[in-house]
Amino acid sequence: MRAIGLFCTILGALAAAGEWMQIAFPTARWFFETSREVPFLHADLRGHPFPWFGWLSVAVLLTCGLTLLGRSFSGKPRNPITERRIRRFREIRRGYYSLLVLTALGGIAALDQVVVGKHALAVQYQGRWIFPAFQPVGLKNKDFGIVGESAEAPVNYRKLRKIFREQGGGHVILPWIPFDPTGDTLPPRSRPLVQRDGTYFESGSRKPYFGLAARYFDVDEAKFHLRYTLRNGFLSGPADGWDAAGMPVYSADYLEGKLLNEHFNGKGAKEAFLGLAGSELRAVKYHPAPPIPDEGHWLGTTSQGYDVLAYLYGGLQVNFKAALIYLPIVYLMGITIGMMMGYFGGWFDLAVQRLIEIFSNMPFLFVVIIFSSMVPDKFKGLPIILTILIAFGWMGMTFLMRTAAYRDKERDYIAAARVLGAGTPRILFRHLLPNTVAIIVTLVPFTMSGLIFSLTSLDYLGFGLPVEYATWGRLLNDGLSNLSAPWLVTSTFAVLVALLVLITFVGEAVREAFDPKKFTYYR
Repeated sequence: MRAIGLFCTILGALAAAGEWMQIAFPTARWFFETSREVPFLHADLRGHPFPWFGWLSVAVLLTCGLTLLGRSFSGKPRNPITERRIRRFREIRRGYYSLLVLTALGGIAALDQVVVGKHALAVQYQGRWIFPAFQPVGLKNKDFGIVGESAEAPVNYRKLRKIFREQGGGHVILPWIPFDPTGDTLPPRSRPLVQRDGTYFESGSRKPYFGLAARYFDVDEAKFHLRYTLRNGFLSGPADGWDAAGMPVYSADYLEGKLLNEHFNGKGAKEAFLGLAGSELRAVKYHPAPPIPDEGHWLGTTSQGYDVLAYLYGGLQVNFKAALIYLPIVYLMGITIGMMMGYFGGWFDLAVQRLIEIFSNMPFLFVVIIFSSMVPDKFKGLPIILTILIAFGWMGMTFLMRTAAYRDKERDYIAAARVLGAGTPRILFRHLLPNTVAIIVTLVPFTMSGLIFSLTSLDYLGFGLPVEYATWGRLLNDGLSNLSAPWLVTSTFAVLVALLVLITFVGEAVREAFDPKKFTYYR
């Protein structure tokens, strides 16, 4: 309780301080960014947008965090039954270690732009330090002494780091993965070729190279000078050439390494054009490109030109954010309505049961697809998808809580509370709810698994989150649409299954620890 309260308090304080001081703190920036991006989550006050959702989130986080912190320091002795359950949970090693791994993943995901992003964490220029990743307003090339046509363009910090290394004048510190999950489309990647006995091989490969190869004016920008076709390690097929301005000026044909014919229509002599300074011959890898560790792409790129590892990280963030919003709301609704059904009974119980039966008989997937397709593009985002999922997700535990309330409302401790004059809210939330905590805690991991599976399924079908969000379902669809790029499917499938298995292990351990019969399957 103390850890959760401390996390909520720090997150809310960072969100408020970041909005007030114009600092983009990791994770905490999301509340106000989402409030500004989604039209119905902000209001116009005298021509200025007021991000009411961001401030509401801050108020909820601070209220919940301070309340939990206050109760954790109240000085009351810990419940011996709870301590025994915690000890039993720790004895189930795979569940306990899975929880530690999930906590570590959550901490890594909370670091946000510190781990993954195209904006530099820090730039030293002209004797001063600038922190672009934590500034809500982007900088331009002219801010770092770059003049010309690109002076007003946003800074490419990967290119700026290369300029500083070659020419001096500053220092750039980039995140561990210097690519954005989405919106950072990369040019075609490449890998050096080595020549052995007149035959070209990819570096680290023993097989002769088949495919396109090129010499570059600029490798980072994929600015071609000469492009060739290679078969069995020899130049064989058409070749093309471009001048420094990007105009096609050269063409040729090769057969097994021998030049058949060539044509040049550029300025100057052909020999001078062919002798222009450029890179070594490199294998061209169009998107989706395979893993190229030398270029920083440990898992390759997607068909849109996004780095796969950065995209997977963005998908992990989306899943954790969705869970942190979805679970409290769904459980608050399900617990409250379920306990009221069992406690009051009568017409209220019958009316809510009929309502749940109507919703339960609706085809969930089709209804979500219909509502998702009806929402205008400008309103689409994580809040809308979660609202649709919450509308159907609260019903799962109402009958469990209803049964628990029916069972306990006639017991002596409830009767004693009534005699002492306790009101209905106090009876439900101070007396009845603590005696049903085993049901709630046991269901949390499996509810989270269901949420991740639902988001992945909707994104795979194309009815989930917009393309601005990195989602594992869309990446899985991309991989199945490009079976010649197996790294897309394998990486997505591996992280998805691994996350679901970790959550399942935690759920099994929690269920075992809270089992009143104290039967241990793992022993």
